[in-house]
Amino acid sequence: MDESRIGRINELYKKSQKEGLTPAEKEEQKKLRAEYIAAIRGNLKSQLNNVSLLNPDGTVTELSKKNVQ
Repeated sequence: MDESRIGRINELYKKSQKEGLTPAEKEEQKKLRAEYIAAIRGNLKSQLNNVSLLNPDGTVTELSKKNVQ
């Protein structure tokens, strides 16, 4: 997500606090927020896929291969 879209999210938030948003602006805000959250989740997932765990017995387990229940 680029800086212009993040700027637009902030701009819509500030406008909503001051004067309110039109239905079209509310829809735009909802879409941008969903896109932002998806980008954050994707970044976190890729970071976690690169994490390795050092087990007490000295072996290394990649977090992406570990079964999470």
